[in-house]
Amino acid sequence: MDNSIAVVIPTFNRKHCISRAIESVLSQTLAANEIIVVDDGSSDGTGSFLEEKYPQLRYLSQSNLGVSAARNRGVIESSSKWLAFLDSDDEWLEKKLELQIQRLIENPEYQLIHSEEIWIRNGVRVNQKKKHQKGGGHIFDKCLPLCAISPSSVILSRQLFEEVGGFDEELPACEDYDLWLKICSRYPVLFIEQALIKKYGGHDDQLSRLHWGMDRFRVQAMGNLLQSGNLNPDQITKTRTMLLSKCEILLAGAEKRDNRETVDHYRSMIKKYGE
Repeated sequence: MDNSIAVVIPTFNRKHCISRAIESVLSQTLAANEIIVVDDGSSDGTGSFLEEKYPQLRYLSQSNLGVSAARNRGVIESSSKWLAFLDSDDEWLEKKLELQIQRLIENPEYQLIHSEEIWIRNGVRVNQKKKHQKGGGHIFDKCLPLCAISPSSVILSRQLFEEVGGFDEELPACEDYDLWLKICSRYPVLFIEQALIKKYGGHDDQLSRLHWGMDRFRVQAMGNLLQSGNLNPDQITKTRTMLLSKCEILLAGAEKRDNRETVDHYRSMIKKYGE
């Protein structure tokens, strides 16, 4: 049975912390078949550093096209059955791959598995809020308000990734939210309650800090999903309800700032999906 694993690590100017991520892959009790780092146009010497320190991994470089393009390229350049993503500022616990592959073998009807996680903010462990609690099964409803799966916690099949079209390169952020919506609208997912990753946050280069109003991109993702024709009637109703709720909040903010173009945009969205 083919249970080969490709690890894809996108990075941008993270020379200072990428070793932590790579070392956590190399320390796995189940070795990955491919480790691919896609450098999205770094200017901090990441490339020369990686090629010298980690000759055993595959290093790819591209112009600054965004994290979605970097992950997608890593998948295209790989050949393994299973795909595991790792953000370059996160790290895995040593049994991550072993435990997840074992669970997938035991449950061959599933094509995606994720896990609980440990959150580190500014060097301090913090507890997740209730709204961030993870789970398995049919979780489409839980995926609508916010991102319910962390990319670094996932293993999914290449077949599934290709079926839903990979990461949307038109989204500057919330590309993971978009992918999980597409997947979870079609299939249930597996979940391991044990924490298998450490997620580090609080630094200035996180996408959530670089872009205001992350719900803008969630609204865009939901609109795309509604236009896809792949939702059942119940999913359509729930997606429209969530989209309209987020549009109302974004509209109120735009009106407060007197941003007429944005006001017109969200009024148009509300009219389109509220009828």
